[in-house]
Amino acid sequence: MRPGGARLRRWVARARLSSLRTTFTVSFAAVAAAVTVLVGFLSYDAAARLVRVDQQTVFEGVVQDLLDEVRHSALTPADFATADADGGPRDELIRPSGTVVQVLGPDASVVDRGHPPLPVGADDRRIAAARTAGQLVEHRDVDVGDGMYRVATVSLGDGRGAVQIAQEFSDTEDLLRELQQRTVLLVGAVVIAAGLFGWWLARRITSRLVRLAGAAEDVARTGRLGIQVPVAGYDEVARLGRSFDRMLGRLAQSEEDQRRLVQDAGHELRTPLTSLRTNISMLRRIDELPPAARGELVADLAQESRELTDLVNELVDLAAGQSDREPLQRVALADIAEDVAVAARRRTGRAVTVRVSGDTVVDGRPGALQRALSNLVDNAAKFDRGGSEPIDIVVTGVAKPVGASAGADAGAAVRVEVLDRGPGIAEEDLERVFDRFYRAPDARSLPGSGLGLSIVREVAAAHGGDPFARRREGGGSAIGFTVGGS
Repeated sequence: MRPGGARLRRWVARARLSSLRTTFTVSFAAVAAAVTVLVGFLSYDAAARLVRVDQQTVFEGVVQDLLDEVRHSALTPADFATADADGGPRDELIRPSGTVVQVLGPDASVVDRGHPPLPVGADDRRIAAARTAGQLVEHRDVDVGDGMYRVATVSLGDGRGAVQIAQEFSDTEDLLRELQQRTVLLVGAVVIAAGLFGWWLARRITSRLVRLAGAAEDVARTGRLGIQVPVAGYDEVARLGRSFDRMLGRLAQSEEDQRRLVQDAGHELRTPLTSLRTNISMLRRIDELPPAARGELVADLAQESRELTDLVNELVDLAAGQSDREPLQRVALADIAEDVAVAARRRTGRAVTVRVSGDTVVDGRPGALQRALSNLVDNAAKFDRGGSEPIDIVVTGVAKPVGASAGADAGAAVRVEVLDRGPGIAEEDLERVFDRFYRAPDARSLPGSGLGLSIVREVAAAHGGDPFARRREGGGSAIGFTVGGS
């Protein structure tokens, strides 16, 4: 693989993560912008509506007070022309909201000019000459000087003139426009702040994904499964990192087991293959050999071929045990023990007894458990050649004690044990009998590959238990395993 291709893939992976970071940032900013715009718009609309309605209400109240006053009192332009120190009609109009007051005479001439002066139109002149008091004409959005006003003209009656009152609303609109601008600026600031915070948060989140992706790329590039995976925190990304780290650990252990199995198998296969090759080379001169030598050669070939077949079968069983896909199901170990005993009696001609106590139903793989128990019985039959006493299979349901310490059968659900009266196992060999291809010095002359008990260990571990071996009182061995101990 060219280095440029690896660099290109790393760049693509980082670009994808950067794209994820950008997407997260933009999404976070977009959501914040949408929420801020919505809240800002609703707030501004509500505030503007309240201000305009309040201003309109105040002006309408002033107009209504003027109408009531001129209808109930015969007032003249002079009554509104000057302010009264004790408070008069003019003061009552100005005081509530700073209303501009301008007084018109009978001919619509300006008797008292307002500040600023208000325009006088044809409708205003008509109202000033009106005979009925309290006639009204309103003008909206009148341009007076530099501002916009609402203007209302009220007749005094009997042709005495009229009173004009005006309220400026352009300053209110200016205030609302400024509020609108500040709202827009606030929305922009919130969007920018949300984008920066989203970028920081996305970087904080994706930085661990970047490191995790880098570790995965290193594994893919180098093939080394022992790479340390960075794990920090307790969120989903941390859980992903820990799961990936455990997966690499399991793969590394599986790879190591396979390597050891191949090495051990290659070592063990050399001996029978060498012997077979030697005997086969002798077959070329079989006519020159005496009859006794011929028989011995054929017997050796048959023995070596059987041992080679047994070794290959046990290797296949061991490899299958490491990657067993047999589904878990409820199984009674007592029934399995009975089946194994029947098969052993038929195969070896030995007496095999089964003793059961307690509940022996567990969750397990029947095929694997039967293979492990058959190996134990075959091992007992091989070493107990005398055959004076039966081989005992003891299956015991064990209640899980509270606070039990770890051990061979601590907290086990079921304990399976095979008892024989053979020569027994030396103390120094008790800890190694379950190792692959291990054969005690006294057993090296006997047939076998040294894989039977290692298969027992694999099956026990797959079912949450442990294998065990001990010397039996009165001679012999007790070898077995537990199920459901972990």
